[in-house]
Amino acid sequence: MDEIVSVVITLLAELQDTPADVLFQELAKAGTELPVDSLLIVEILTRVEERYVIAIPADRQAAQATRSVHAFARAVLDAITERQHTP
Repeated sequence: MDEIVSVVITLLAELQDTPADVLFQELAKAGTELPVDSLLIVEILTRVEERYVIAIPADRQAAQATRSVHAFARAVLDAITERQHTP
């Protein structure tokens, strides 16, 4: 999951034109889950789905996943795992 968190941080940093390490430190100050504005997650959603060849469903669970980098990374990991187990 660390690799997914790193990718999400990198994409968010690019979106905000901020160095990834600086963004990570800012998010870490707000909490261990790395809380983030859900609109920012939505803005990188398509790029993450394309990178990992997954689809994040538009449901309540996905909406909750947009509240933090770690929650989003878990949703991505779940989608990857589900894709791997689907014939």
